Amino acid sequence: MNRINQKLKEDKKLLSIYFTAGYPSINDTVSIIQNLEKSGVDMIEIGLPFSDPLADGPTIQDSSTKALRNGMTSELLFKQLKDIRETVSIPLIIMGYFNPMLQYGVEAFCKKCQDVGIDGLIIPDLPVDVYHEEYKLTFDKYGLINVFLITPQTSDERIRFIDSVSDGFIYMVSSASTTGAKTGFGNEQSEYFERIANMNLKNPQIVGFGISNNETFTAATKQAKGAIIGSAFIKHVTNQGVDVIDTFVKTII
Repeated sequence: MNRINQKLKEDKKLLSIYFTAGYPSINDTVSIIQNLEKSGVDMIEIGLPFSDPLADGPTIQDSSTKALRNGMTSELLFKQLKDIRETVSIPLIIMGYFNPMLQYGVEAFCKKCQDVGIDGLIIPDLPVDVYHEEYKLTFDKYGLINVFLITPQTSDERIRFIDSVSDGFIYMVSSASTTGAKTGFGNEQSEYFERIANMNLKNPQIVGFGISNNETFTAATKQAKGAIIGSAFIKHVTNQGVDVIDTFVKTII
């Protein structure tokens, strides 16, 4: 069974952390992953930096720009991760845009993911229809779960189609804005969370965008299986470095 599916079976609310590979320094990727697992994080999203990250707010955009400047590439990321499964057992997901994967070669990219022990991919700009028709068989061949995003604007019909195509979890974007830490969720978000919960989808939902502390984590996971934190963690790493990750995680769970 895929590590993501194993993790989703656990009787707890899951904390997933996103960070940008190659940031703050080019060689920080592995130590950040190892420190996150030691700190009690359930899943990790490894951001593959891209020059035009449409869904990302300023914090993640800035980290992507610096990571690219540092020299991060798909090939380098795979080299950094080649021995990661000797020390890390939790699910690892690469989150990135489709263009670098297309340039690398979709099948070659998927094979590399399998070789180093990646469990899934999140590709915000790969439409579910295109994935289903052109790439699902390739992802299945290499044991990769593809995670799709839904937003408050996604129609029920589209959500049900995404649910039917998915075999892991659904990334539930908390609002229509880009990524970034927020102070809390309003009535609109709460109603959205409740609406999705009442749809009784077969795949659990994990909430992302706007989670930054225990309050927002608790609110986001009231009805969802877990929550994802990105911008707030990157700010912590920027300000505190990569050696005090546990202090950040302790403020969340």
